[in-house]
Amino acid sequence: MKLTVHLDKNSYPIYIGSNILSQADHYISEVFSGKKIFIISDDNVFPLYGEALIQTLSGYECHSLVLPHGEPTKSFESLPKIYEAMLQAKISRSDLVIALGGGVIGDLAGFAASSFLRGIKLVQIPTSLLAQVDSSVGGKVAVDLPQGKNLVGAFYHPRLVLIDPEVLNTLPKRYINDGMGEVIKYGCIKDAALFYTLKTCGSFEALKPELASVIARCVDIKRLVVEQDQFDTGERMLLNFGHTLAHTIEQYYHYERESHGEAVAIGMYQITRIAETCGLTAPGCADEIKSVLTAYDLPHASGLPIEDLTAAIKLDKKNLNSSLNLILLHTIGDSYIHPSDVGFFQNAGTV
Repeated sequence: MKLTVHLDKNSYPIYIGSNILSQADHYISEVFSGKKIFIISDDNVFPLYGEALIQTLSGYECHSLVLPHGEPTKSFESLPKIYEAMLQAKISRSDLVIALGGGVIGDLAGFAASSFLRGIKLVQIPTSLLAQVDSSVGGKVAVDLPQGKNLVGAFYHPRLVLIDPEVLNTLPKRYINDGMGEVIKYGCIKDAALFYTLKTCGSFEALKPELASVIARCVDIKRLVVEQDQFDTGERMLLNFGHTLAHTIEQYYHYERESHGEAVAIGMYQITRIAETCGLTAPGCADEIKSVLTAYDLPHASGLPIEDLTAAIKLDKKNLNSSLNLILLHTIGDSYIHPSDVGFFQNAGTV
């Protein structure tokens, strides 16, 4: 299956298909005519798929850098190591960077590609469910700072995204759950039918026959939103549903307790619960979300008093001029932007 993100000169194709990784050379040759490729991956993914990818790219001079897995790698401190390795490989502006991994590698490698020599061509090959349905598409690349997540970043679109659902078979269950947090998000904000498909299936195993179409549906929703709002000033903000609380929970625990998708799950339920008490969301939506989160082994509460999170919320990059653009639901499948401030959370209690 092929989808295209239409952004004038920044347009790019997304291919989704089983075992597409084994044909990477064919797809890459459509968007890259150079000779040298620099692959950035991590120590979980590269042993599984790195050598196979390099073999398919035998017509190119390939270099690789393998980084430790996990969110702490997505830090400003990782960038000098990447730049040094790219310099040693003599990467030029006519060469290509491939991000082979999950969301951390996609964001980090993407930011390195955007900033090295003022921009190197980039291909995203996402290997986690979360990266396949969300972070590999849309051109957001970033690194974290100690004060918050994704505070240094850029909009930098890839030339190509290759999505192979077969690689998910090697993912640990927690990483599947992590990705399902973002899949559920798409149902909540834009597609009630997707949400109720997830609810009806009731488990990842039951969902597997539908997985390629579910991934494609999530990617298509993101594609349409990004086309309307490339730089995250309007419609694209809807993709941040659950993220204001999620980012602060992740940061509070130094990215060591909840994964991103788990934190998003908590954020979606808690913000909907609060919105219901304010009459801003239809009654029962929070319970609907909670039931689907539970079915896919995702949490709905962090156990933290909201006071512990408000300082981080104030630093969140979506907090502009002391106002927050919160993403709420009218009902399942129908989201909207609600201008507010940190006071929205003041009576939330424990989240």
